[in-house]
Amino acid sequence: MSTVTPFGTRLRAAMDTRGPLCVGIDPHAALLAQWGLADDIAGLERFSRTVVEALAESVAVFKPQAAFFERFGSRGVAVLERTVADARAAGTLVVMDAKRGDIGSTMAAYASAFLDPASPLFSDALTVSPYLGYGSLKPAVDLARASGAGLFVLALTSNPEGAEVQRAVREDGRTIGATMLAHLAAENAGAAPMGSFGAVVGATLGDLSSFDLDINGPLLAPGIGAQGATAADLPGVFGKAVGNVVPNVSRGVLKHGPDVAALRSSAAAFADEIRAAVSA
Repeated sequence: MSTVTPFGTRLRAAMDTRGPLCVGIDPHAALLAQWGLADDIAGLERFSRTVVEALAESVAVFKPQAAFFERFGSRGVAVLERTVADARAAGTLVVMDAKRGDIGSTMAAYASAFLDPASPLFSDALTVSPYLGYGSLKPAVDLARASGAGLFVLALTSNPEGAEVQRAVREDGRTIGATMLAHLAAENAGAAPMGSFGAVVGATLGDLSSFDLDINGPLLAPGIGAQGATAADLPGVFGKAVGNVVPNVSRGVLKHGPDVAALRSSAAAFADEIRAAVSA
């Protein structure tokens, strides 16, 4: 058993001290251009380094999107490795947004890449897809427990296409999304102050009172800012589970770069708005 403090405990402490904001690190081509950077390795590195230097000492969580680094091949992955290491060294938790999902030894290999402390891509948590069956995630669940890391499982995502799977109804009358939430509640049973196995639940989905979001774990909530949701929407979407919500903002903050002061000001404003909404 790991002697490392579990992810859920570390995340709760970070949220309580820094606020619950998660900032995405999404260096897509259009955003690099907006920053006046070339869509190449040099631009990628400058972008990532600037975000970390500007925000690592103030935000609770970074969420780098692996695909935007992987598109540059091995050199892009090397930048991702440095970004993760620099962010964690500065005290920010890193949720790797890779949405991995597979079975058996392949799932175990994905888990090892991001959840094994010996890996250069080791992150505090990883996003995973359960749509080969929740049980297919067992290698990731087991390694996360052993290494003190966490998982965020896709449950109720903000993209419209997600509903055809996540809102589908099983023979027992429960939706697939609700089934995933129930699995996570079981993983987190008895954990204090919060479990390490969270769900991805879109902040743009409106009233979710028909779902039991009280999973004793974190709820990673994309959709604040550019996708249309606001901090004020959070209590209405998440109800009594709002205190465990980790709202993710990407473009809403990143559009203010490369000006470091502007990045910090934007992140601070979002954090204040979210803190006020959650504690109201």
